[in-house]
Amino acid sequence: MYAILDIETTGGKYNEEGITEIAIYKFDGHQVVDTFISLVNPERDIQPFVVNLTGINSKMLKSAPKFYEVAKRIVEITEDCIIVAHNSQFDYRILRTEFKRLGFGFVRKTLCTVELSKQLIPDQASYSLGKLTRALGIPVSDRHRANGDAMATVKLFKILLSKDIEKQIIKDNVKLDITKRLHNTHKTIIDGLPSITGVYYIHDDEGDIIYIGKSKNIKHRINQHLTNTSSKSKKIQLLAKTVTYEATGSELIALLKESEEIKRNKPKFNRTLKQTVFTHGLYSHTDNDGYIHLNIARVHSEDIPITTFSNLQSAKSFIHRVVEEYHLCQKLTGISTSKNGCFDYTIKNCAGACVLEESSTEYNLRVNQLIAKNSYANQNMIIIDQGREIDEKSVIYIENGTFKGLGFYDLNHQINNTKVLESIITPMENNRDTQHIIQSYLRRNKKVKTQII
Repeated sequence: MYAILDIETTGGKYNEEGITEIAIYKFDGHQVVDTFISLVNPERDIQPFVVNLTGINSKMLKSAPKFYEVAKRIVEITEDCIIVAHNSQFDYRILRTEFKRLGFGFVRKTLCTVELSKQLIPDQASYSLGKLTRALGIPVSDRHRANGDAMATVKLFKILLSKDIEKQIIKDNVKLDITKRLHNTHKTIIDGLPSITGVYYIHDDEGDIIYIGKSKNIKHRINQHLTNTSSKSKKIQLLAKTVTYEATGSELIALLKESEEIKRNKPKFNRTLKQTVFTHGLYSHTDNDGYIHLNIARVHSEDIPITTFSNLQSAKSFIHRVVEEYHLCQKLTGISTSKNGCFDYTIKNCAGACVLEESSTEYNLRVNQLIAKNSYANQNMIIIDQGREIDEKSVIYIENGTFKGLGFYDLNHQINNTKVLESIITPMENNRDTQHIIQSYLRRNKKVKTQII
């Protein structure tokens, strides 16, 4: 659990500042579960430059509660939480100073989104909250007010969590959480999970990830893990102490994250992924008459396939469908082995490429349309799919035919240049597994939007 906060102060000498406004969002890693926002009477003067910056003046604070009147609420909402702030060293120091004036100690673990951003979003021109949120397309209202800046930090922290592929932030938080509730039953674990699409992480009592999976219904899938009687499930059940998850909205995002994070984290109960999760590919060659032939063959390392398939049956189904859709020749696609015209030619469904009646130029035009639709080689494009929330979309970025990564963006913010796109995506490895996952998903989901950039 996290307490994401922002504090506005009077300014002045070090350790003599007073709080003028505080906003705290209690965040469970997915959504805000509690909120506290209040002006605070600092009982001291506000520096003129602070008044100009924040718009908060002494007149506004006359009837505001003094710090001792809100201290109990601050303790309650931050209890058992890691404090998160943009430049947390400052906010945490101010809070501790105020509690010290009351004669109380205030100790919490902290996370700084400035430091996290430098690690997870490198090469930014500036890491100030204003400039960083602009670069990432995060909408901000009430800049330099506690509520506006705290909410912007919540949105920034969500991006940082999704970019933390090695899950170090989650592991640290889980380890802290597990020590408080070592006697959790499996039913308690299941009851706390949602029925949503995403990636899930099963942790042991040290917070380490022992299994990673993806599902369209996380609650249902974890229930299967914790009730199944297979040998592997029983081993997981003995060690499982908690489950965390990451909502993805899109099944494609979940598939790609699962593949990448298993390779990175190497959980003990995930079998090492095979180098390929597919067996057959679609290949092409041009004959002496200039016609492009398509054929299905087992994937091999020498040639790069146009697209790949999980098994021979799905490859055959694909070929039969596209022959009909693109009016291709059965002989030139490997369906017919006739020495003369193909069967479709005899019933006037083939224009005669198999007997040189249709020109290679006209025939190849349709073949190339098929290839372009089922391969993103040499293309700069984005794939837009469902987001985690109604006002959000997921995006997958492909540059010059290479999968670069994925991310999420607010519907109110248009992705209009590659610089913004590169800032919001989580960089990921491009390999045959990711190519297969993307291509097969696009074949199965015709309504997914693709956009050339």
